[in-house]
Amino acid sequence: MTTAPIGRTKEQGNNTMGAACALTAILCFSFVDLGIKLLSEGYALHQVVFLRSLVSMTVFLFVIMPLSGGWSALRTRRPGAHLLRGAFIVCANVCLFLGLAALPIADAVAIFFISPLAIAVMSVIFLGETVGPRRWAAIILGLIGVLLIVQPGTDAFQAASLLPAISALLYGAMHMVTRKVRSTESATTMTFYVILTFLISSAIIGALIGDGRYAGGPHPALEFLLRTWAPVARADMWVILMLGVAGVMGSWLISQAYRLSEAAFAAPFEYVAMPISIFWGVAFFDTWPQLNAWAGIVLIVGSGLYMLWRENASGAAKPNPRYRR
Repeated sequence: MTTAPIGRTKEQGNNTMGAACALTAILCFSFVDLGIKLLSEGYALHQVVFLRSLVSMTVFLFVIMPLSGGWSALRTRRPGAHLLRGAFIVCANVCLFLGLAALPIADAVAIFFISPLAIAVMSVIFLGETVGPRRWAAIILGLIGVLLIVQPGTDAFQAASLLPAISALLYGAMHMVTRKVRSTESATTMTFYVILTFLISSAIIGALIGDGRYAGGPHPALEFLLRTWAPVARADMWVILMLGVAGVMGSWLISQAYRLSEAAFAAPFEYVAMPISIFWGVAFFDTWPQLNAWAGIVLIVGSGLYMLWRENASGAAKPNPRYRR
């Protein structure tokens, strides 16, 4: 018979595992951001999303689903919740991807990271979760780090900057639905219906505007949305394959993260995407961050690490599953 380590609670273990899932998911999503940015100048958004979703569905059906119990894993008691959750994530991704087409990758991701603060606030309002002062302090420090990188009042706050901000709010709403259905719906089930929603919505958008009759505008975000479908170059097929694999794994892992841990705890770990996006900007687009950006990275990463340390320290000091900081 096995026992839990002394001073360690089930909730603490769940939060630690949730943090690991969130961190790995964010790495996957960072590859998606990079791939979308690379493809945004030559293809239509709905084409990229449709092809990516085909790859994701293939990986899901032949890898994730067999490991999760087969077809029985797709059964659901909450079809309406899956539809709502899928609509939130599709709209959030469209806004973020359009923002990536118009903004430097680090700027778009930085603006998007008002989402952990939004998730924390929503978790209090809609889920009744308790966020203690130390968690609020860590979340706010992460947000300050984002502001240091974005630099309010500069070119980052052009009209296209609203797109990642809207995406962040929709993303937070999606995770509220995840928290509501986590007791009856598995991460596998939630991942399947998200991919299905992406496939159906991108196919519909492609059928309506995929001929490019509305293309030709000067704004890169609108052009990315309205561009006609184009033959995919061989080199770009590898990027689409990466998008599909990273997308499905990220979706499954982030669903696990928010099922296992409190929304306000898991959210700050997503800040790790910020330094990764700055690396992509330097390596692929030759956009170097300034000194203030490095200060922001320290605050962003530090806030997430502090959250993990506080979770372990408080669990050891006071093993009460209802205890909140």
